[in-house]
Amino acid sequence: MSQPSIKRNDLPQWQALCQESESMKGKHLRELFAADPSRAENLSLEAAGLFLDYSKNRITPRTLELLVELAKACDVKGAVEAMFTGEKINRTEDRAVLHTALRNRGNHPVMVEGQDVMPEINKVLDRMSDFVRRVHTGAWPANPDVRIRHVVNIGIGGSDLGPMMAAEALRPYWNKNLDIRFVSNVDATHFAEVTRDLKPSETLFIIASKTFTTQETMTNAESARRWIGELPVAEHFVAVSTNEKAVVEFGIDAENMFGFWDWVGGRYSLCSAIGLPVMLAVGPQHFVQMLEGFHAMDTHFREAPLASNMPVILALLGVWYNNFLGADSHAILPYDQYLWRFAAHLQQVDMESNGKSTARTGQPVEWSTGPIIWGEPGTNGQHAFYQLIHQGTKLIPADFIGFSRSFNPIGDHHAKLMANFFAQTEALAFGKSAEELRAEATPEQLVPFKVFDGNRPTNSILAEKLTPHTLGALIGLYEHKVFVQGIIWDVYSFDQWGVQLGKVLAGAILTEIEAGDERALRHDSSTNQLLRRFFAQRRKEEA
Repeated sequence: MSQPSIKRNDLPQWQALCQESESMKGKHLRELFAADPSRAENLSLEAAGLFLDYSKNRITPRTLELLVELAKACDVKGAVEAMFTGEKINRTEDRAVLHTALRNRGNHPVMVEGQDVMPEINKVLDRMSDFVRRVHTGAWPANPDVRIRHVVNIGIGGSDLGPMMAAEALRPYWNKNLDIRFVSNVDATHFAEVTRDLKPSETLFIIASKTFTTQETMTNAESARRWIGELPVAEHFVAVSTNEKAVVEFGIDAENMFGFWDWVGGRYSLCSAIGLPVMLAVGPQHFVQMLEGFHAMDTHFREAPLASNMPVILALLGVWYNNFLGADSHAILPYDQYLWRFAAHLQQVDMESNGKSTARTGQPVEWSTGPIIWGEPGTNGQHAFYQLIHQGTKLIPADFIGFSRSFNPIGDHHAKLMANFFAQTEALAFGKSAEELRAEATPEQLVPFKVFDGNRPTNSILAEKLTPHTLGALIGLYEHKVFVQGIIWDVYSFDQWGVQLGKVLAGAILTEIEAGDERALRHDSSTNQLLRRFFAQRRKEEA
């Protein structure tokens, strides 16, 4: 994959977009829609079962043309091929990036250092499916006196956020005889509350840690091992890891260890064995349907032209707002309660990937990179932070995600939910003017407070129903959006060095806490002060 040495903000395409942003000042979505009766049709596209209407964005056809030219200048297509074909694009860790191989339903060869990785991927998927069927039928563990009714996944970061989000999103497909839960936080409260009403004899723990050394995960794993008491570890624990020695030393049978690979980043690992709790929840068939949804979006992303490529369009719109219109954040607003953890998952996918300030050249970037990702399911958000989006001083682009059909067609709930979905994007785009308020006989003193400026950009993503296929396509859409933005911002999206320093310092401080000797503290005055107060309050409790 070629890497242009020219700085992004020195590219003529970048400079053209700077000029375009100046020309867009003062233009309102009202006039853009009035000038083009076909705007909605022209600025929409469909892929992998998802329909995207991006017409309510502050763009013209010229803006899109310039953004596509920027993508070409940054060799987005070349970067896509490099990723799909196993080139080591994660240069700082010298690794390929092949989460797409995990859902390669065409099963075409994918080569890493001269070896096709697909046979091993298929082998792990088959082992997962066999294990899940045995748990569902009561054949695992072999002890006829043990029947697993609860599964607790212990992991953190990508070993928690993706699987938990997907399991919750697909709750209508759950095996009714199995309850799936997740523990991530090293705070003992999380473990205590998740296991409070469970019986050890009916509980299976999945310990998800690539190295089997992650501090939070292994602390919770040790607590789980104590929690089951005298019960055999081998009958109540399985592992998702690559460290067989540590897994076996913990007491887990090597046959119950599911592996994955260093070319799968944690936040992109849902389709690997990290997805075992999801497969246990919904069964192998529905899990594979999710993989097929991913694959459909992967295929679209790889093959579609830039100008009609859904992940590329979303990425370019994000670049437009982030780098040329001054937006610092992006809201993810799913109008489906089953997606209540979707924004949390995307926070890691996006901010851990592109929250970088060093370009691939090793030099500091001179342009804004990853935005702040946040959001809540509608309509809860409407009664919380939509005030800021509608009438605040900050520009906040937002993605609205909705479904035409509900799994719970109770009364008119879904009609009201989707009425709000459609109304919010309309209100954000077009607003309400002072003249309209006066025509409604609004008291003059209240007019300034009730004006909605509008011109607030949104994307609307609509699908028929939140099926496993749809979920896979939706997650894949955002994964690829983030990848494209990383290429345009010239950062390495698949490492996360920023999380390391805090871990190292925490290890040193833990040693000091365990020693309990505040005289040995060698930190800054603030950290020393906080530690001394912590020691004092602990001594007070112990007394």
